[in-house]
Amino acid sequence: MSLKVYNTLSRQKEEFKSIIPNHVGLYVCGPTVYSEPHVGNLRTFCSFDMIYRYLTFLGYKVRYVRNITDAGHLTNERGEGVNRMESQAMLESLEPMEIVQKYTVSFHRIMDAFNTIPPTIEPTATGHIVEQIEMIETLFKNGFAYEVDGSVYFDVKKYNDQHNYGVLSGRNIDELMAGYRDLDGQEEKRNSIDFALWKKASPEHIMQWNSPWGKGFPGWHLECSAMSTKYLGETFDIHGGGMDLKFPHHECEIAQNTGSCKHGGAKYWLHTNMLNFNGQKMSKSLGNSILPMEFVNGNHPLLDKGYAPSVLKFLFLQSHYSSELDINIKGLQDAEKGLKRLMEAVDIASSLQLTVNSSGKTELDIKIENIAAACKECMDDDFNTAKTIGNLFELSSIVNSLKGGQIKPEEISAVGLDLLKSTLHSYLFDVFGLKNENAIISNNKLDNAMQVLIGLRKDAKAKKDFVTSDKIRNELSATGIQLKDEKDGEMSWTLS
Repeated sequence: MSLKVYNTLSRQKEEFKSIIPNHVGLYVCGPTVYSEPHVGNLRTFCSFDMIYRYLTFLGYKVRYVRNITDAGHLTNERGEGVNRMESQAMLESLEPMEIVQKYTVSFHRIMDAFNTIPPTIEPTATGHIVEQIEMIETLFKNGFAYEVDGSVYFDVKKYNDQHNYGVLSGRNIDELMAGYRDLDGQEEKRNSIDFALWKKASPEHIMQWNSPWGKGFPGWHLECSAMSTKYLGETFDIHGGGMDLKFPHHECEIAQNTGSCKHGGAKYWLHTNMLNFNGQKMSKSLGNSILPMEFVNGNHPLLDKGYAPSVLKFLFLQSHYSSELDINIKGLQDAEKGLKRLMEAVDIASSLQLTVNSSGKTELDIKIENIAAACKECMDDDFNTAKTIGNLFELSSIVNSLKGGQIKPEEISAVGLDLLKSTLHSYLFDVFGLKNENAIISNNKLDNAMQVLIGLRKDAKAKKDFVTSDKIRNELSATGIQLKDEKDGEMSWTLS
């Protein structure tokens, strides 16, 4: 079975065929760095981390571009209102770029905590002002942009006369225009639905750049069009983001790309879905908006305790990326138990010492082959992690039965045992990006114990009790732990 993805653009599942064989161009809308990312953002980035990992697992060379929005993101969907960075800067009494740096660093720390792989390229909006101005100039030349008093707008109605504004979201332009007609701040536009490509900056506006139309700053939608085109080309394979970006952000991207170079950008559009908490939409007003690291440290009144990053990530993976997910305490507890069960199976499998069947393929080998094939088949079906996890639990049951003696060693061959181990490892660690929290806790405890022994050996050496000092070193070596004396008198240890 070849990989199939649900394409929001065509509204159906399609066979994935990369534009360049064995290469994939992937663009994902990154964070707007004016505040901490919320858990819905985290789900999106973890989902596309999984997609990135699986494409790599399949053998593709992936160029993964995820932007940082550090300018131009205004507070409403039409590209108007307050600049988010400047607004937050005033609240925190900082410069806008201090806000950008503060929350960019925080975002990267969170991504590291949840064991996501950094993108191949992480461009910023402020680093690509030239490219955005060039795209606007092309839109002027092609007749889809117009200027009013230093601000530049995209002429949606004129574009729609030649193309289809609504091709991604299914929105009807007449209904949209009727809905926007009576809103304030539309008088300078030709049409109420037109969106900003460049906004004139008032004198007190800190984040502003020179342009052919005067000092100002780019519209939010423009940056992704300019940067995806620069790093992935006029046509590329996958564009991803949250469902909330489908309209207007992604719709506007397609219009800008088509209006400037006659190509709509991505071939496949993938969207993650929304999160709820206890059946309600997560929002500050309801008091149920929990930040990612609050889930980890448990520092929120709606949580019973903290949960390891891999537990929350595992909870995400138990639901398809494109479906709504409700987070609740029972779900977190069940995810913690399920993850522990799988990781225990990994630990048991790695330590199994069996005299296996050497006479050829067994029935159990065939069962393991079928489960391994089912894992790939599920992942090839639009990255269905939930069904893949079900198959991994089947493998964990086989591991436990091998340990408990319900399955005899002669029922499995070395090839079958290796496939069982590699399938668990590949999907849990390489594709899902989970961490073995059991091993982390175990290693921490071992390190604590080793520090006690190192302290005892230091004391023995200080007292010139070399018999005890050598005894500690030699007996640890016999168990597979090597002590090393450093030049500064310190000691370190490694597993041999």
